[in-house]
Amino acid sequence: MNTQVTLDHLSQLKLSGMAKVYQVVLGLPVQNQPSINQFMARLAEAELQERASRKTTLFLKQSKLRYDAILEQVHCNPERNLAKEKLMMIADCGFIERAENILITGATGSGKSYLACALGRQACILGYRTLYFGINRFLERISLSKLDGTYIKILNQIEKAALIIIDDFGLHPLDGTTRRALLQILEDRYGLKSTIIVSQLPIAKWYE
Repeated sequence: MNTQVTLDHLSQLKLSGMAKVYQVVLGLPVQNQPSINQFMARLAEAELQERASRKTTLFLKQSKLRYDAILEQVHCNPERNLAKEKLMMIADCGFIERAENILITGATGSGKSYLACALGRQACILGYRTLYFGINRFLERISLSKLDGTYIKILNQIEKAALIIIDDFGLHPLDGTTRRALLQILEDRYGLKSTIIVSQLPIAKWYE
């Protein structure tokens, strides 16, 4: 049996996870090689892990998160009004499955954006398509899309994301176009998808 031909076939089929395990097993002494059932199980598990890893890498790239943040590095203390237990309640991203939203407020430099990006990264790892928008870039993108005819395309792209993060909300007034766009996005997602909104402004002042 020509093992290189088999490796080439796995490569052509884009089964890179299986190919890696196959190469490892080929390098083992015959007496240490797994049985056919164990071998098939290892091949299947390796391919699933490889595909999950590629999916995570793709989602992280597409998300355009502001920070490469992880939940383990989020500081929880009473001064920040953030308890470890509260963070763990949302760390499994069950809020996305329930189509719930998260509002994060606090002073400049308190770590709001980092926390939001850590949740976004966790969502990507768990297989949820995520998009991050700083409010300035979001406003620019909406305005440009109105001019170049891609407005509906952008709305559809946002609608498909399981989680979107809107950062620095409230720093600048919204004109009529962006208000309507934001309303349309939130209406499309209501009860179906999750949104995280981050702001320096207390929630009571958001309407104003």
